[in-house]
Amino acid sequence: MLKQKYQFKNYNWVLISAVLILSGMGVMFINSADSSYTSKQLVGLIFCTGVMLFLSVVNFNFVCGFNRVLYMINIVLLVLVKLVGVSVNGAQRWINLGFTRLQPSELTKIIMIIFVAVYIQEHEEDLMEWKVLLKLALLCALPLFLVVIEPNLSTTLDITFILLSVIFVGGFSMALIKKWLKIIIPVMIPLGFLFIWYIQTPNQILLHDYQVTRIMTFLEPSKYSSTSAYQQDNSVMAIGSGKLYGKGLNNNTIADVTVSDTGFVSEQQTDFIFSVVGEETGFIGSVIVIALLAIIMIECFKTAYVAKNMSGRLIAVGMAALIGFQSFINIGVATELLPNTGLPLPFVSYGLTSLLSYMAGIGIVLNIGLQRHY
Repeated sequence: MLKQKYQFKNYNWVLISAVLILSGMGVMFINSADSSYTSKQLVGLIFCTGVMLFLSVVNFNFVCGFNRVLYMINIVLLVLVKLVGVSVNGAQRWINLGFTRLQPSELTKIIMIIFVAVYIQEHEEDLMEWKVLLKLALLCALPLFLVVIEPNLSTTLDITFILLSVIFVGGFSMALIKKWLKIIIPVMIPLGFLFIWYIQTPNQILLHDYQVTRIMTFLEPSKYSSTSAYQQDNSVMAIGSGKLYGKGLNNNTIADVTVSDTGFVSEQQTDFIFSVVGEETGFIGSVIVIALLAIIMIECFKTAYVAKNMSGRLIAVGMAALIGFQSFINIGVATELLPNTGLPLPFVSYGLTSLLSYMAGIGIVLNIGLQRHY
């Protein structure tokens, strides 16, 4: 069944409203950060909203039936990134389509959520067999490897955490997790110290130089205060300057100054959009943005609870994990609680591929919720 007749009253209007309000606020913040991106984001929002509404009336089981096709398309796109991709600041992550740039690693998130959800449903009875787990690990490892060599370590870790959440909810043995943790935790602590020591050696091969710098900046911010820590320091300054009510839209006197000007906050329309939120709308506006993100997560979890089958439950959980992990990381970076990375704030940061991924995922979640009435 491709389409069914649905009643408007059965739609999750709380989820739809939260997504559209947050996305609309995102356009306003992007306009303030850099107005040259506004029209593209607005057109992208209209298109992506159409995608969300379309997928909301398409039986999600029909979409899940294409999980292997989607997986192969994802692999092809990630390979094309390495072959013909556009390189920006030393990272080759985009494919130039002429009218816009496509970032396949963003699509990887929703595609892998669908793929893993279907795989677990197909193996509900034998998920804990080592052959089944090994096959799943290898299938996940291939796209993750293609993302990490772009290089894009932050997105790789983000996807890994999301998929681990899906696998955990899918029925991974708690007894086995406890057994592994008893082994892993005592080993990881000394390995962590060894890792920090090793990446500071002259000929280390694990990380790129900029990745090492970001880690060391986080661990020793005072040492890098005039260089690599400057961006996060000024992001915190911008957020703090907004105080309770903020300075008003298009009035971010700190956050709208780019590195090319005086080096305050660069990439404010994407990775550091929360600095604009904090300065323009203050503590109250920041809380509203976080609350809307929390509402979206909660509605995804509620949908998972009422889902009619395992794949629907896991897709909804995966979307909740995607929104949650990425929001935590983005805001953590903007407030200097985490090392500097390049992850957008869901529905708020500029980025058409990421917005498409979020909206497509929400569209599927909406249909999962609708299916319980039929």
